[in-house]
Amino acid sequence: MSIFVRCFAWLLAAAVTFATLGPPGLRPHSDLGQDGEHALAFVLVGLAFGLAYRNRRWVVAAVAVVLIGVLELMQFWAPGRHARLEDFLVDAATACAGFVLAAAADWAVARLRASSAVTSEGPAE
Repeated sequence: MSIFVRCFAWLLAAAVTFATLGPPGLRPHSDLGQDGEHALAFVLVGLAFGLAYRNRRWVVAAVAVVLIGVLELMQFWAPGRHARLEDFLVDAATACAGFVLAAAADWAVARLRASSAVTSEGPAE
């Protein structure tokens, strides 16, 4: 399962990188608007990497924020693209929100497992 989640996270990062740096006409569009599209893409990236690298979540989150900044700066050299501070802030914040969601999911699963372990033991005699 872990290898599947890691592969999914890296494929998602590659897709977001292509959408960020590729030709504007090939970028997917939705009714969410530009900020909404950025938020959705990067919350999914944060969630995927947060689940893929549970034991190093803080380090991976910090690296993700740095790489999101690099990705935004690379738009200076991509034809038809332009780097914006607002995009970086939205992307970094929502990626961090994805990491928080991953941590919350891990916490909830651990609580469920602990609860079901206590229930399955039954009453002490």
